Amino acid sequence: MKIFYSFLVFLMTITIGFSQSKTKVNLIVENGVSEQLAQFRKHQISDVTYNLSFEIPKHKSENINAQLALILTLSDLSQSVYLDFKEKSQNIKSVSANGKQIAMVHEKGHIAIPPGSLISGKNTIEISFIAGNLSLNRNDDFLYTLLVPDRASTLFPCFDQPDIKATYKLSLSVPKEWSVLAAADVKEKVEKGDFTSYTFGESDKMSTYLFSFVAGKFNSVTKKPGLEMTFLYRENDKNKIESSTDTIFSLHQQSLDFLEKYTNYKFPFQKLDFASIPVFQYGGMEHVGAIQYRESTLFLDNSATDSEKLNRAKLIAHETSHMWFGDLVTMKWFDDVWMKEVFANFMADKIMNPIFPKVNHNLQFFTAHYSSAYAEDRSLGTHPIRQHLENLKDAGSLYGAMIYNKAPIMMRQLEASMGKEPFQKGIQKYIQKYANDNADWNNLVEILDAETPLDMKKWSEVWVNKSGRAIFTDKIEYDAKNRIKKFEIQQQAEDKSNNVWPQIFQIGLVYANEIKVLTANITAKNLAVKEASGLAKPLAVVYNYNGFGYGVFPLDGNNLEYISTLKDEVARAASYSNLFENTLIGNVSADKAFNCFLKGIQSEENELVLRIVSGNLNTIYWRFFTEEQQNKVQKQLLGILYERLQANLSANIKKTLFGLFSSVAYSDSGKASLYKIWNREVSISGLKLNEDDYTNMAMNLAIFKHEKADEILEKTRTSISNPDKKKRFEFLLPSLSKDESVRNAFIESLKDDANREKESWVSVGLANVNHPLRQENAQKYIRFSLDLVDEIQRTGDIFFPKDWLDNTIGKYSSKYAFDEVQRFLKENPNFSPILKRKLFMATDLLYKAQNIKKETE
Repeated sequence: MKIFYSFLVFLMTITIGFSQSKTKVNLIVENGVSEQLAQFRKHQISDVTYNLSFEIPKHKSENINAQLALILTLSDLSQSVYLDFKEKSQNIKSVSANGKQIAMVHEKGHIAIPPGSLISGKNTIEISFIAGNLSLNRNDDFLYTLLVPDRASTLFPCFDQPDIKATYKLSLSVPKEWSVLAAADVKEKVEKGDFTSYTFGESDKMSTYLFSFVAGKFNSVTKKPGLEMTFLYRENDKNKIESSTDTIFSLHQQSLDFLEKYTNYKFPFQKLDFASIPVFQYGGMEHVGAIQYRESTLFLDNSATDSEKLNRAKLIAHETSHMWFGDLVTMKWFDDVWMKEVFANFMADKIMNPIFPKVNHNLQFFTAHYSSAYAEDRSLGTHPIRQHLENLKDAGSLYGAMIYNKAPIMMRQLEASMGKEPFQKGIQKYIQKYANDNADWNNLVEILDAETPLDMKKWSEVWVNKSGRAIFTDKIEYDAKNRIKKFEIQQQAEDKSNNVWPQIFQIGLVYANEIKVLTANITAKNLAVKEASGLAKPLAVVYNYNGFGYGVFPLDGNNLEYISTLKDEVARAASYSNLFENTLIGNVSADKAFNCFLKGIQSEENELVLRIVSGNLNTIYWRFFTEEQQNKVQKQLLGILYERLQANLSANIKKTLFGLFSSVAYSDSGKASLYKIWNREVSISGLKLNEDDYTNMAMNLAIFKHEKADEILEKTRTSISNPDKKKRFEFLLPSLSKDESVRNAFIESLKDDANREKESWVSVGLANVNHPLRQENAQKYIRFSLDLVDEIQRTGDIFFPKDWLDNTIGKYSSKYAFDEVQRFLKENPNFSPILKRKLFMATDLLYKAQNIKKETE
């Protein structure tokens, strides 16, 4: 029963004083956790321990009864203690403080414990409640918590902010055939009929978003590659299990060893266990003592390409890096969430060097980060790496390519500017000083500033606190002997601001028998490259030769032949990327770019570079070519790809080429060839395909309207051996149907948030419905998808709003779709600024297509 009191603070403004200077601050307690509330609680509360127990029933439809005994120290009794619990008031059964029952006061997602029930010093608050389901990810025979960034308070009452770290004592009652995993080891196991009760030891100190447990029917394996680790998984493919398990353990240990050495700080937690989950929303999540991964990323078979193996290793290194960067040292407030992500990615890139000694790691870094960073930074929705956050309820909006991809680029530039040794020394001091505590970007800047003559505050102001990128131009003059007389580079912010990005990159001057490499260190708008003076006129100038620079560089659209002939892999990758970016801003025509990429398809033998080439070619084909242009080049494209697949190439190259072939084989002859491969009538020598590849082929054949589509889909469904993967495929079947009304019903069903629970499945289903070949029928749901975005933000996990937009309106390039977006924005002037940014990011290619297609018509 909800009880109201005249003193209820949620409905009025209160004045509190909590700084040493006794400054009065007006605080409005509101939905979510405001900066003010967080700051007051940080002052008021310390020494927190959560004693939690959850009784998990056999059926996911039943409630989970739970108990909380919260121990905390209070230093200020001037105001109530506010626990965050974003659930229905009916879920709260009872509340007591220091042994005395108190009336339940629950409003705007907070439980208020009045000062009269509390004492200065140590207190105990006990709450009996029904656990919230939003972040429990309940399936028929397993569940897992995922509480980042502010979802702990949807599960249990807590102080859901990163700078109130606590220890946890957890008890779980689960069906007896289930396994469990949490932050600490199991101390006691007691069977009670059909259930087993597990009591865990006290955890290490952590923020609420890092608390987790996994429970369900899992296989379990424990190994000791150095540190003893336990792994829960559901994969049932014996080949994948056999070829992956040892590698997964080894990669964790190799990452751990590197990080201990680099940070000069021993692994900081009790254990490093992990679980792989079939329907996991992200690649991974760095829960203390119990990392969670998406299962398909970890388990690879003998058909896996080098890129897939590298991606798995990077993911494991990323999550292991978080043990130091994010878990041990945590941001004070989520506006610095980017710090934990940049270091996790930056360290993961470093960890790959010794693990994959044959890989060109500068190339790997470039291909991993640049295209994703550019995709958001060039859009109307771009934002700085570091964003202001007023309330934690909006923290999920901060995630994206700016923090995962642009930030590592920034950090590599910073390391290059400082020098590797001073940079590492600064990081070691940072870890040592803030271990088991919280820090912000300014704390790190202060430490790094002492290690370098570089003006760190000035340097970071543009890279961290400003958005956008530089558009570079050049001015080269030659003397009478055709030697370079003057070589100048200028940068102008793409958004026309006065921002200048200090950065270091190389310039390659291409000659008949050599390439002369120069270094550009640009710290202002203009740079005179004095090193070039007196050199002979080159055949071509290759900017960003080493892939370190960030921006759009000069490119002669009439002289692109040299790109595929460059021997340096990074230079080729950077040049292909720069060609695509120049195409998007109108400096090179889509036709010329396509032909250059097509030539690259015919000659490229580095898998990472080929992925850039094939991805950009695919984008131009589907997004920027008219139907007439597609028809003109499709036969040639398929012919070239099929011929290349017969050549004596590595399995990695063939797998990448086949992915492109499969995506464009919708002509009659293309479908016939693809069907024969799917039906195992034709085998391509050296091309390794697994069950997932055959499933993807079946989905493409259905979208391409193969005459046997129904038969293909049913045969695929019955052949899938993994029950979790079969459920996924059955979920996707309506999105693949040749019957438009069935596809329409699939889209309509997504109004119900219960049908959006498996977010990664929903994203694939939306992509199927909104495939370019189906858009004429699907475009009537553009407005439906836009109108639903607000709810997607409220109910979905952090990446889902952007994924939703990417796979609906983000798939289009038509004038009709563009007009729908304009109508939506006009009719919704108060549309969330956060979501508007996501919309602009998702529709960047739609906006650019309006100009590019106009030029080709």
